[in-house]
Order: sequence, then C-alpha cells, then structure tokens
Amino acid sequence: MPINMKGKSLLTIGQLTVQEMEYLLDLADALKNKKKAGINGNMLEGKNIALLFEKPSTRTRCAFTVACVDEGAHPEYLGKDDIQLGKKETVADTARVLGRMFDGIEFRGFKQQTVEDLAKFSGLPVWNGLTDYAHPTQVLADLLTCREHFGYIKGLKLTYMGDARNNVGNSLMMGCALMGMHFSAGAPSGLWPQESVVGQAKKIAVETGATIELCEDPAQAVKGADAIYTDVWASMGEESKMKDRIELLSPYQVNMDLIRDTGKEDVIFLHCLPAFHNRDTVMSKDIGEMEVTDEVFESKYSKVFDEAENRMHTIKAIMVATVS
Repeated sequence: MPINMKGKSLLTIGQLTVQEMEYLLDLADALKNKKKAGINGNMLEGKNIALLFEKPSTRTRCAFTVACVDEGAHPEYLGKDDIQLGKKETVADTARVLGRMFDGIEFRGFKQQTVEDLAKFSGLPVWNGLTDYAHPTQVLADLLTCREHFGYIKGLKLTYMGDARNNVGNSLMMGCALMGMHFSAGAPSGLWPQESVVGQAKKIAVETGATIELCEDPAQAVKGADAIYTDVWASMGEESKMKDRIELLSPYQVNMDLIRDTGKEDVIFLHCLPAFHNRDTVMSKDIGEMEVTDEVFESKYSKVFDEAENRMHTIKAIMVATVS
C-alpha cells in the first residue's frame, strides 16, 4: 500500500506506524544515494521552512539547513532571541503567524507541549528537533545507521546505557519496539523511563516481536547486544546535576570491558553527540572521560559520525515526505 504522509507532523516516534518508519528509512536511503551521486534535488523547491531553536545545536541545525538547500527549499533560522515565542506572544499566536508564511516548522526546545501547540495552531507539518520528552529525528538516524551496518533491523538488540528516562531513551525504546528490535536499558531504577512510556512500548512490542528490558546490572543489560548507545549524563539545562550524575552513573560508562560483555565482535557503539569522551570538552576538563571512554569512541566499534551524517538524510526524508 502506498504511504502518504503529506501534511503530517512528527512530534514523537510513537506516532508513526511500522510502515511509515520503513518508508522514511527507505526514502532517506534513496536521498542519501542521490546526494552521494551528486544529483541536485528539487523536491522542496519553492518551499520555506522555519527553524525554531530555544536550545542550540550543531547537528540538528546543520542537518535541517543542508537538507532544505539540497532539495531547493529556503531555511529561516529563528533563535530564542529572534522571536517572542511564549514571552510577548503565545505559542498559538506565533504558530498562526508562521502558518501564514511558511510551509513547515522545525522546533528544538524544552517543553513537548510547545511543539504540540505549534502543530495544532499552525496548520503546517511540524517536526520535533528535540524536546525534554522526545527526540524522534535522532532515532530515525540511529535506526538507519543500524540498518546500514547490519543490513537489517528486526531482531537486533540495542542497549541504552545511562539516563534512560531522557528524551533519547524514551524515543529509542519506542523506535526499537516499532521496528521489532530488542531494547534493553542499563540504568539505575530511578532513571528508568516512566511506566506509561514503557507500557506503550511493550504494547507495540507484542505486535512486532520486540522485547523491552530494564536492568540495573550493566553487564547483564549489554549481554548479546548488537548496538550499545549512550548519551550525556546531564541533559541541556541539567548541568547543575552533573556531580551527582557522575557518582550515580559511573558504573554505566561505556568502556572496552562493557563492549566485551556483549559477546559480539561486530557490536557497534552509538551516541547522539556531543560526547564527553576526553578532557578536550568544556564540561569534562576536570574529570576527563564520562559516559564513554576515548578508547571506545575512537575505536572500530564507533559509528557515531555515520550516525551524525544520517541526521541530515533522515531529516531530509521527513521533510520531503510531509511537506505538500
């Protein structure tokens, strides 16, 4: 059955069907091959895309910008000091203004409700570039990277290490459930995803053959894993919690011992970036390695830069699929 996603928003990964996920991954792969072949695109020609950023980003901003230009669209960056979103003007009013001028809106910021309201009031496709709750565009890039490396997705096991109740942990669990991947989280029980999110993922997993496991033992969590994934131990806006998080999450650091605990020679390491893997990063100068060791980050197992590039290709696919 043909997939028609025109006019749809992408606010969480869980709103997609299995067929839509597969369609977006296939489209991203085709667009990636087209770019590699040097073929200029025009599938967004004449379109104007608003890029709203409450939180800064390297990969999300660059991926949306280059993806727009590659397919003939004009991206307009609007940072937190460029608009009155939620300050002098309500989100609803901003959305209605942008809806009269643009063809699609990307939002990267704090509250999930903000991106929901942008979609509700703008009348446009709206794409969640990150909120405190969800990071759907990242997960599509993660899944594409797994498929490129292994040749398939269904039946693979992905283990997420660290703060499993953050936006990436939530979205990865849902993405794995949809695609029939086995998901495990290695984390202290206090940092497991909310029961409601786990319940939703397990309900989907029953239909796709996936499994969902939450585990406090790092070695048990990664046993048999095809991919190990981690993120920073304190998300943007949580820097004051870093000292406590280091103490709590140090046992969950991705190091070579953990790689060996998988029992898989072809295991891959993934990270949404930026990563605190050496003393050159601003936040880790005093303590060095945090969520991942430099040895793993720079090893043959690491696919983090393939993953970063795939942000662009999957974001391009999302816009091409949904902009009328």
